[in-house]
Amino acid sequence: MKTISNWSDIPSFDDEQSEAEFWATSHIDLKLINESVLRSDSRESTTITLRFDPRMLARIKRLARGRFLNYQSMMKQWLSERLEQELK
Repeated sequence: MKTISNWSDIPSFDDEQSEAEFWATSHIDLKLINESVLRSDSRESTTITLRFDPRMLARIKRLARGRFLNYQSMMKQWLSERLEQELK
């Protein structure tokens, strides 16, 4: 069983079959999962609305399911990581 220790180690999947085959032989390192939990500095949050192509949203949700995350939390994590990159 291959341990995924970096999100970039997870490939893009063309279909559910190839994704199922990948996850049948791979699992995510708990350390990576724990590092990915968003810990907000504030108790407040602001609700926003984003419009997505339905196919893109379906792919995002599928990725999140494969990582055992809520898709909204995963997207917030992505935005947080990108913001840190941009601020460097």
